[in-house]
Amino acid sequence: MNKSLTNNIKKISPRRVILPVLLGLGIVGWFIYRDFHRIEFTSFIFSYYSILFIGLAVILMVLRDFGYILRLRILSSKELSWRKCLKIILLWEFGSAITPSVVGGTAVATIFIWKEGLPLGKSTSIVIATSFLDELYFTLMFPLAFIFFTKTELFNVIGSSVAANQLLVFALIGYSLKLLWTILLGYSIFINPKLFASLITGIFKLKFLKKWNAAAKDMAINFEISNREFKTKNFNFWLKAFFTSFISWTSRYWVLNFLLIALYYSLKYEVYAQFLSLHDHFLIFAKQLIMWIMMLVMPTPGGSGFVETIFNSYMAEFVPITGFVVIMALIWRMVTYYPYLFIGVFLAPAWVNKNFSKIKLKKRTSKK
Repeated sequence: MNKSLTNNIKKISPRRVILPVLLGLGIVGWFIYRDFHRIEFTSFIFSYYSILFIGLAVILMVLRDFGYILRLRILSSKELSWRKCLKIILLWEFGSAITPSVVGGTAVATIFIWKEGLPLGKSTSIVIATSFLDELYFTLMFPLAFIFFTKTELFNVIGSSVAANQLLVFALIGYSLKLLWTILLGYSIFINPKLFASLITGIFKLKFLKKWNAAAKDMAINFEISNREFKTKNFNFWLKAFFTSFISWTSRYWVLNFLLIALYYSLKYEVYAQFLSLHDHFLIFAKQLIMWIMMLVMPTPGGSGFVETIFNSYMAEFVPITGFVVIMALIWRMVTYYPYLFIGVFLAPAWVNKNFSKIKLKKRTSKK
């Protein structure tokens, strides 16, 4: 199993930062080059309120991570310290930032938790529980978006009705996948843990994975045992865990709203005439939710390239300066995405060396 873990941990190699950065910044650079001459910089004025709301946007990202840390503490029954939870979340977010959205950081999250002191089976159970809570948030919020807003409002793309229909199809495919995955996870956690355990052992019966079959069986047994503990948890336990997920995701989506307020405070009054209405703010929130679901079917790391491209037309109606929308996309990604890449570059190598050098040392010792 050590060999498989070593292969998995390569997924968080800092070298993999290069691809998402090149994809994201490359597309943003092209749009800026194309539209820079159209931006009316004379429309901007300096405002301390802009700095205030940018600061609040950053605080929302901190609140988002705190929600994840608190959730990890709850699901681990406080066996993981605050410091360990912080380290795991930062590594987890780094893993999500450098892998395709459909994979996310969950592919290596079990290793992060296990190496911080929990049994492998319980680590797997916690990752599955967090995945379930995240997907539950999306499966509940997506239908609400259609209740409060029309299809035209949600999928409006400036200058293209065809693109709007394509986005609707992407969103429905992404939501269907999330709904099916949520049902499978919920069934495995609350009704039949053997289902996921059987799935784990079944996968490792494949010819090219057979050498890890014994270790996979041990993990499946440990998962089933530790999952029985989750089945005994009361409603309040799950309510608190879901509330932390709700806080985390909602905080993240309101970051763009605060950045747009900062932008509006930076413009002369005659340019924007009035601030975004409350209806507009909730529409921005709903469109981000849909954009995130569409990212599920994108093969690029962290949705790089896709997010910057779709933002340029999908959110253009809320940016009153011609040609500035792509710069707005860059600012948004600088707050919500790129920090995890750069934190991971420094954190991941030290963590890997600390936790996997021991494996190499044991191998050398055993050979002697």
